[in-house]
Amino acid sequence: MSGQETISIRPMCESDLDAVLAIEHASFPAPWRREHFLHELVAPHAFPFVAAADGEVAGYVCLMSLFDEAQILDIAVDPRQRGRGIARQLMEHAFKVARMQGAEFMALEVRASNMAAITLYERLGFVRTGVRRGYYEGKEDAVLMEKSLLGDS
Repeated sequence: MSGQETISIRPMCESDLDAVLAIEHASFPAPWRREHFLHELVAPHAFPFVAAADGEVAGYVCLMSLFDEAQILDIAVDPRQRGRGIARQLMEHAFKVARMQGAEFMALEVRASNMAAITLYERLGFVRTGVRRGYYEGKEDAVLMEKSLLGDS
């Protein structure tokens, strides 16, 4: 194995959900249920994608884009695949799709303790815009972040 196998990003489909749910459960203390992802597959302004490495789902992103605003609703990478740039590739794909949908900015929220994600988002041009106190399970704060999608390619 070369260590730099190809990552491909494609629309999520129902047959991906077992792998997506496994990653979701490994990544979050209050994971989404299958019904959440099924809704994302059919919602008119939802754009769920998976990153595949060697034919296996390595991560996913659920993007919502409506009018001038896009939002990352959920993103995760298989714990065994982290540190390979998969989240960055998923985010860059989301930027491209959101721009194609006419979005001018993107928003997301992230656990205050998730410094790896916050660092990635800041490197990708997001800025902190606020905090939701006690948002996650009524205990942990959510950091609100936004990025302009205007002017960069």
